[in-house]
Amino acid sequence: MNAITIKTVTTVDTGETIHNVPALGDYHMNDGYDWMDLISEHGWAVIPSWGCDGWDLGQWPYVMVAGIRTADEIGNLFGMATYCEGDVRTTFYRTKARFWDAITEQAFFHWKNGQAHGPDDLPEATAELPSRYRMPSMFQEAA
Repeated sequence: MNAITIKTVTTVDTGETIHNVPALGDYHMNDGYDWMDLISEHGWAVIPSWGCDGWDLGQWPYVMVAGIRTADEIGNLFGMATYCEGDVRTTFYRTKARFWDAITEQAFFHWKNGQAHGPDDLPEATAELPSRYRMPSMFQEAA
């Protein structure tokens, strides 16, 4: 079982086929902290918090969201991986805006379901989130 593979992916936002991209797969060997260490050796970083005040993004070590910025001959590529007790889903985006939207959707899901500490004034739907909840925390550097 290899958590990192080089593969062909299709970007979610533009539908482009991109070859030779470092994608993440399931990791059931150890725990989430080991996964975090492993992926960091390949350019991925777990994103600890989201939104203007740095609310929790996930519930470590069981649920995490990771990101990577890489590039091909056309330009930047942004990858997001969600880790949930070893099950990993990886998606790629051509634009940073759509990448941030995808992370925001993950954050909102976990905040709304009480799986992570988030803002007290959450709306009913992700689309209604104010812009201050749709950005990297000012306490971290985002891709």
